[in-house]
Amino acid sequence: MTVETHPSRFSVTSAVFNLLDPIPFGFFVGALIFDVIYAKTANVFWMKSAAWLISIGLVFAILPQLINLGRVWFGKNRVRVRGEKINFWLNVIAIVAALINAFVHSRDAYAVMPAAVWLSIATVLAMGLGRIILAGEQTHIQGVRP
Repeated sequence: MTVETHPSRFSVTSAVFNLLDPIPFGFFVGALIFDVIYAKTANVFWMKSAAWLISIGLVFAILPQLINLGRVWFGKNRVRVRGEKINFWLNVIAIVAALINAFVHSRDAYAVMPAAVWLSIATVLAMGLGRIILAGEQTHIQGVRP
């Protein structure tokens, strides 16, 4: 068995990206949970809390994607992996869906349903799928070959 090693690509931007990238996913999953609870209970607290989670998730989603833009598309001497490009575009789709969801959450009371739930599902699925593809690609690159 041989293990492929790759040179370390550590930089400050990589550290900031790796620190901030998982944060929005947690906020968006929380917003999805709160949207589902609101759809079942009609308690306005859950809708307002989901709106806050989406807004905070969007704040934390922008900087890592700007760093990712530079890493994937403009990095020097960088091997571009197809999975990184797909992850980038799925994250862009998730951010757009979350932005639309933030506008939907600005509506009054039950007018946010069912659009809020569907947009939350789309956001979480896009980000989750991007992470799954990226993890599979990195496992393939750094994996052990027989």
